Amino acid sequence: MLEIRHLETLAAIRDGGSLLEAAERLHLTQSALSHQLRELEARLGTPLLNRRTRPARLTTAGLRVLALADDVLPRVRATERELQKLAAGRTGRLHIAIDCHSCFQWLMPALDAFRAQWPEVALDLSAAFSFAPLPALVRGDLDLVITSDPQPLEALEYEPLFTYEVVLALSGANPLANVRYVQPEQLADQVLVTYPVDRQRLDVFTRFLDPAGVEPAGVRKAELTPIIVQLVASNRGVAALPNWALTEYLDHGWLSVKPLGPQGVWSTLHAAVRSEDMDAPYIKDFLRIARDVCFRNLTGIKAAQRESKG
Repeated sequence: MLEIRHLETLAAIRDGGSLLEAAERLHLTQSALSHQLRELEARLGTPLLNRRTRPARLTTAGLRVLALADDVLPRVRATERELQKLAAGRTGRLHIAIDCHSCFQWLMPALDAFRAQWPEVALDLSAAFSFAPLPALVRGDLDLVITSDPQPLEALEYEPLFTYEVVLALSGANPLANVRYVQPEQLADQVLVTYPVDRQRLDVFTRFLDPAGVEPAGVRKAELTPIIVQLVASNRGVAALPNWALTEYLDHGWLSVKPLGPQGVWSTLHAAVRSEDMDAPYIKDFLRIARDVCFRNLTGIKAAQRESKG
């Protein structure tokens, strides 16, 4: 009576913490997920979710099914990988460039997990600080690009990894530390610290400052997130960074973070792949591993909807 999709549903509810988040992770509507869960409960003759609590919690029966999921799903995925290797061959190439400068904290564990599953795939990693990675992907110089700035280039598809908020990091001594959220004009007298990339690739410009016709008092560039954090913490500038990239620094009390505008600025991190390679088993497995690692290790992120661009 139990099916793999049922096990995936219970695991998603546990990992997501709510039916809504679980539905997003499974790419279902919340109504469809609730229907599936009630149908399973009817089959088993026992409730799996205590809906009277907020948030809803798994019952003893639900926890038993979840234990089965934790045992079975990794074995199913391992078997699927082995079958994919047999069908597609064990070798391949995965040359990756990152177009985001703070991705290393989740990307390196993802690469380690991928390497353990696909040891024969040749891995290479570079940071796209000084070249345009997407045209290089089209040419075949790269096999995958991690980017938050997808471009409508022919022959490329974009797989969303997760959605995150871009927040303004500033020193507690900065007067903006006392506001609820930051307006564009409030950055007119601030030095903005950014990564060394064109402003067209930075959300703080394209989606916050430029639409309002505002220029910061100055722009200072630094390649590494820890250097940017040190500059901000010493009140030598402010920086717009992904919320998840700042978690470890907030614990030390070095920074204050504020939303950009009353609604915040949200962006989605994508993996860009050539359309012809989307069905390659090792690329599909890398995308799955990357998502798993992100949601296990990062805070403040949301599931993103799948989409194709090209």
